[in-house]
Amino acid sequence: MKIGIATDHGGFDMKDFLARTLTVEGHELVDFGAFRLAPGDDYPDFAVPLARAVADKTVERGIALCGSGVGVCIAANKIPGARACLIHDSFSAHQGVEDDDLNILCLGSRVIGPYQALELARIFLAARFSGIERHQRRVSKVSALD
Repeated sequence: MKIGIATDHGGFDMKDFLARTLTVEGHELVDFGAFRLAPGDDYPDFAVPLARAVADKTVERGIALCGSGVGVCIAANKIPGARACLIHDSFSAHQGVEDDDLNILCLGSRVIGPYQALELARIFLAARFSGIERHQRRVSKVSALD
């Protein structure tokens, strides 16, 4: 799968770990930065280009990180077509895709560890939208807000 990944300084080390591991597992990664550790950088500078790439289908899914995961989630959701959610449990990682067509996984690198983040990313990437009528209807109502 072609995946976009982005972080500010808060998730810098975790992004590198996830990108390396997911690449080894066969995914194609598009890195939206940060490309160097800069403690004063701003999460919208990375989350917004990632969300645009997901929304215009340049990448199939996105993974966005910051210290808490909250900032990148808020920023990504400002882009029409982006459906980002802060996820720190395995049920939500697959259910968000299956029922809500989640397309950007947001993680807090100061909240969870790298191996839990990797497991959540794997679950998120393996999940597929069910397309069940009631779920499609709900996603369409949310999309109409864009």
